[in-house]
Amino acid sequence: MLKQRVITAVWLAPLSLIGLFGLEGTPFAVFTALVLLLAGWEWSRLAGLDSTRQRGGCVLGLGAALLLLGWLDADRASWLLLFGGVGWLANLYWVTGYPERVAQWRPLWVRLAMGAWVLVPTWVGFNVLREAGAAWLLFVLLLVWGADIGAYFVGRALGRRKLAPSVSPGKSWEGVAGGVLVSSLLAVAFASWQSLSLGAGLGLLAVTVIVTLASVLGDLLESMLKRFRGLKDSSQLLPGHGGILDRIDSLTAAVPLFALLYPGGW
Repeated sequence: MLKQRVITAVWLAPLSLIGLFGLEGTPFAVFTALVLLLAGWEWSRLAGLDSTRQRGGCVLGLGAALLLLGWLDADRASWLLLFGGVGWLANLYWVTGYPERVAQWRPLWVRLAMGAWVLVPTWVGFNVLREAGAAWLLFVLLLVWGADIGAYFVGRALGRRKLAPSVSPGKSWEGVAGGVLVSSLLAVAFASWQSLSLGAGLGLLAVTVIVTLASVLGDLLESMLKRFRGLKDSSQLLPGHGGILDRIDSLTAAVPLFALLYPGGW
């Protein structure tokens, strides 16, 4: 298993870096669309579709939506970031109420709609941030990765109070605090690197804390759906690493929210 994880990481890491930072404009939009179409294929399984034809139809529908949005510029499509934010409020309500509130999202159409307000705004967010500058995209990626690392090590060392035992028993409030601490330090370093004013730096710090908490919710949402469906991974598209959603679940919440709030827009 470890060997397979390493082999996958060897080709996946440079491909991701080239796609995210070596491309811009239409090529970048196409690259991120392909990633999210694969995620859409996995989401259709989490939603409850088992037929290849039905899952393919969902991917085609998602592709058509992204193609339509591709004709719009970032400013005209950015309303979808707000749409995604409202959707994540619903996700928060359901995650914190699992399993008591399962009946509210058990219908197939609700889980498919959930996928729409998770995946489409993520694609818009990636493109808004890339258009704003590679530095902002880099920051939100480092924010999520740093928060994950901080949460893992602090949670392992100090974790006592469970965050969401019904959804993800391994996560703790102490781990969340560790993730927020690491991402906050990154925000301070980034503000210094970008020579932001005091006000802009404090704003970035506040946004960073909010987005870090949102990234935890992104992870918990996928865990909830997998637990409901009795699945260990979203797929086996990335041998040794699970599926695309297993790698970007935190980003699906962090990227659109940061794109909505990022300091470059102030």
